Amino acid sequence: MRERDQAQSTFPRDSADHGEAVGVEDLLLRVARGDETAFEQLYDQVSGMVFGLARRVLRDQAQSEEVFQEVMLEVWRTASRFDPDRGKATTWILTMTHRRAVDRVRSAQAAANRDERVALMGVTTPFDEVVEQVTERLEQRKVRRCLSSLTDLQRESVLLAYYQGYSYPEVSSLLGVPLGTVKTRMRDGLIRLRDCLGVTV
Repeated sequence: MRERDQAQSTFPRDSADHGEAVGVEDLLLRVARGDETAFEQLYDQVSGMVFGLARRVLRDQAQSEEVFQEVMLEVWRTASRFDPDRGKATTWILTMTHRRAVDRVRSAQAAANRDERVALMGVTTPFDEVVEQVTERLEQRKVRRCLSSLTDLQRESVLLAYYQGYSYPEVSSLLGVPLGTVKTRMRDGLIRLRDCLGVTV
């Protein structure tokens, strides 16, 4: 079958009634075994959030549709790589979506800057700019290291809320955790990040 009928379609569908709801994680594990019916159900459950995140990052309908299609194909092809011991199924899929959307933004930006880069070839980069670039990379590494020190729930909550733009209620729904628990873990996680990064208030 052609890549699960090109991951169903180009556009996300509204959730359909498949009887008793099945969890995204269970569906993804069944998809990993080649279960096409499970993929159809998974598609209906996650297509809205996948397309919504792509649209939020890209702010372009056509590119969002392309990223949505790519992600659903990747889910079908690589579902066997999902490890439930390392995080939620929705987080795995949304992280994949965010990565592809950001890659698309970077690619577009690179194309837009190509002429400028060519024009600046041979020009020595100012010292201050070099310092700024090095500092930014060091800070990014430090943030990644500090994020790895959080618990799984703290890290997933912070990533969804602050890196992917979801509200607390949306994070609660995506992770299947009570709203109060999300708020508490988010607060504790941000405090740990602040201390790890050496931020003073």
